[in-house]
Amino acid sequence: MTIRNATPEDARLIGRSVTMAIGDEIADALAGPEHTREDVVDLFASLAARPDTQYSYRNTLVCVDDDGTPCGVAVAYDGAGLHEMRTHFFRAVRERLGRDMEAMEDECTADEVYLDTLAVLPEYRGRGYALALIEATADRARTTGKPLGLLVEKENHPAKALYAKAGFRFFDERPFAFVLMDHLRMR
Repeated sequence: MTIRNATPEDARLIGRSVTMAIGDEIADALAGPEHTREDVVDLFASLAARPDTQYSYRNTLVCVDDDGTPCGVAVAYDGAGLHEMRTHFFRAVRERLGRDMEAMEDECTADEVYLDTLAVLPEYRGRGYALALIEATADRARTTGKPLGLLVEKENHPAKALYAKAGFRFFDERPFAFVLMDHLRMR
């Protein structure tokens, strides 16, 4: 396994990964009755192909299996840039899905590097790839001098166990897409 920087060619993988990470409930709410889950994947893939969005390939690490197959991603960015990067997300959601998301609360703060997305394709889970992606993302965060933070659903106990193993601890609670989540930070 290797971890590499993403490229624009990874946009579809990133789009699929972000959609998996936000979960079915949020993805379906984003799609609404007029659109499909694939439309949501397309939305995030279009944002991943750009250099200036929170979901950009520039903010993404890709885990590649020994056979050369990309099998997971971690998307993380400096929270200080959230507002500027997120304007592209708001515009794309409005144009592609007809939704106004601008009332959404900030998912991170300026004093942290935010692990927005951690996703390993189902057929590759259980091989240590998620932990390797977290460690590589934490290495990147250390260069900024800011802690690595993330949000996790309160009832997602398997993810919480993985994050605890990686060194994350409860920091506070924070809403994401109008759902209250646990905000964790790496110690």
